[in-house]
Amino acid sequence: MRLILDGARLRYPSRAHRVLARKLRFPAWYGRNLDALYDCLTDLHEDTELVLVNWTAPGLQMLRRVMEDAAAENPHLTVAVE
Repeated sequence: MRLILDGARLRYPSRAHRVLARKLRFPAWYGRNLDALYDCLTDLHEDTELVLVNWTAPGLQMLRRVMEDAAAENPHLTVAVE
């Protein structure tokens, strides 16, 4: 799966969490916080590429870091920044 996340459209972490949860079909217990995001991303078993476009909003930087950390732990996950 390839998911393009446009930071210009997301702008806020809460919106990014909602989009990620829906598109990646996170479980109902997903708490929409950084720890839960890391847990869900490291638990992915399907090859997944997250493409971050226009990812410059200050509020999105921590999300990006968590995604990159999760990708370092999960061989099924890659994160690309364009």
